[in-house]
Amino acid sequence: MAIDAVEVQSAMPNHRARTIHVTVNGVPRESHVEARTLLVSYLREHLRLTGTHIGCDTGHCGACTVLVDGTPVKSCMFLAVQSDGSEVRTVEGLETGGKLHPVQEGFHKEHGLQCGYCTPGMMMTSVALLAANPNPTEDEIRRGISGNLCRCTGYVNIVKAIQSAAKEMAAPPKGGP
Repeated sequence: MAIDAVEVQSAMPNHRARTIHVTVNGVPRESHVEARTLLVSYLREHLRLTGTHIGCDTGHCGACTVLVDGTPVKSCMFLAVQSDGSEVRTVEGLETGGKLHPVQEGFHKEHGLQCGYCTPGMMMTSVALLAANPNPTEDEIRRGISGNLCRCTGYVNIVKAIQSAAKEMAAPPKGGP
């Protein structure tokens, strides 16, 4: 029994381009993407924002973590079309006005990286953690970053970096009234 072309096409997933409207790092974007395009691929290939890393492609390592409407998501498991109408923030969007985000400063100051591959995802998870809990304990930090794997550091300096960022974010602005 032969299968005709109409049956084959109707059984195939819809991979046609879709238009999405998304704000990435404060910049509104309108893009045409295939329905099956992963958010990590959209960011890296379509927008050329290569700070978001591809690690395991299975959602286990966290290297691809970005914030979608303030919530950390593993962009290797999240379709670009799911971000339609959302605010997406990547590691490139942390620095503002030539000033590093306190999390970036903390990672630099406390040597919270070695090879740096996990760092963008770790930073994005840390930003979300500190937004939800501005004064986390060491245990809360460790639990908060538990979905992000680092194969180099042993996490000690990463925890110190997040603690440093929390202190910096809680401090009154310098030079202000």
